[in-house]
Amino acid sequence: MQSGESPDDTKGQSGVIRAALLGLCPKCGAASLFEAPARVALTCSSCALDLGSLERGGRLAGVLTALLAIVLIGIAVGIETAFRPPLWLQAAFWAPVTVFVVIGALRLFKTVLLYANFEKHGSDTE
Repeated sequence: MQSGESPDDTKGQSGVIRAALLGLCPKCGAASLFEAPARVALTCSSCALDLGSLERGGRLAGVLTALLAIVLIGIAVGIETAFRPPLWLQAAFWAPVTVFVVIGALRLFKTVLLYANFEKHGSDTE
């Protein structure tokens, strides 16, 4: 990639946030990176890239989840002390927010690590 060129302009490469949201393969760009909301597939169904060998950082994903939980709990306690909303409203709000934030962060985290490993190892994983 040349200077001034965005990742979206390069064939086969997409922006990391877009790749995490859509689950795009780092090699072919097909939407086959995730087989579950936050679980990386073992192989790409389009180009047969061995994604399992590129996935690293499972332990760090646990640390990320714990850090997100601490932040979300802090925000929830702050809202509780400031506004005193009813318990049912807190539960109705924080349950889906927590699920979406954790899954989104895990997808982004795993995509960044997988793309970095793909760039580092290149065609060694084919």
